[in-house]
Amino acid sequence: MAQPAIPVTPALKDDLDIVIPTIRNLDFLEMWRPFFQPYHLIIVQDGDPTKTIRVPEGFDYELYNRNDVNRILGPKASCISFKDSACRCFGFLVSKKKYIFTIDDDCFVAKDPSGKEINALAQHIQNLLTPSTPFFFNTLYDPFREGADFVRGYPFSLREGAPTAISHGLWLNIPDYDAPTQLVKPLERNTRYVDAVMTIPKGTLFPMCGMNLGFDRELIGPAMYFGLMGDGQPIGRYDDMWAGWCAKVICDHMSLGVKTGLPYIWHSKASNPFVNLKKEYKGIYWQEDIIPFFQSVVFPKECITVQQCYIELSKQVKEKLGHVDPYFQKLADSMVTWIEAWEELNPPTKAAPAAQPNGVKKDAPAPKPK
Repeated sequence: MAQPAIPVTPALKDDLDIVIPTIRNLDFLEMWRPFFQPYHLIIVQDGDPTKTIRVPEGFDYELYNRNDVNRILGPKASCISFKDSACRCFGFLVSKKKYIFTIDDDCFVAKDPSGKEINALAQHIQNLLTPSTPFFFNTLYDPFREGADFVRGYPFSLREGAPTAISHGLWLNIPDYDAPTQLVKPLERNTRYVDAVMTIPKGTLFPMCGMNLGFDRELIGPAMYFGLMGDGQPIGRYDDMWAGWCAKVICDHMSLGVKTGLPYIWHSKASNPFVNLKKEYKGIYWQEDIIPFFQSVVFPKECITVQQCYIELSKQVKEKLGHVDPYFQKLADSMVTWIEAWEELNPPTKAAPAAQPNGVKKDAPAPKPK
């Protein structure tokens, strides 16, 4: 007699929230139902709070609109962007889970080269639950993947790796291009599926995209602030990149890892390049000051928590970018407000991990034979 099948509990079912910013009905969730339905969703409604957002039946979710943001945060709501996908970070703020996966509502399930649907969430979980290698580059990329390992010459003292704070996924179909590139390549589509995950080396910045992103909220959550963008601000479409630059320099200081590569999603819709250019044009100029700034950031050794690093970073933003435009003075103040809101909604329960500036453990154990 056949034994009844034992139900398999999805990985991190009770430890992960899916955060979705939106202005429309979430019909796209039907495609994701096999992968997302077991998890709790946090939906951040942007724009008109009187509009009703339809969510397909069967999903466990909570939905917040601008009225909720104002009610929960009071005066601190000023740090949450309006009419911009940067509002998603409110979901990071109110979550009580260890892990976050955030996705845009124009991102659909992609297929790998064999035609199999990709469970993007499962790949992010795998990325986050295995170590990163930010201190020495492994030429076989992620040594913790099936069929890979550390190559000859990789120091044994570094093979334990570092905790992974961020998993940055990619996109098939519509690439995440800036407006000038969109304008000169309007028909370009990304059809290349690269079967690889790699750690972004310590000291290297990257342009983080928020539409297919996982992170460990306990390790790096306070740094995942998407800034002031959209309504009333002189810049847009730099929200996720700002968060990525802030988070990366803090990860480097705290000896945490950032991975990029798999999983892929299918990005279905190209945004209007002329609208995008209007949002981006100041950022395109400012970036020439912003990137050297982040490349030169140094934290004092007294900064041993993400919150302490972020407050220190806000001071440096005000001091070193304030001359670029008054916007950066305002942004630096909002970074402080964000940390105040974070600590108000997330009172500390245990000490955060101390910073390990070089990430090398002197008493690293000998490798186990495979």
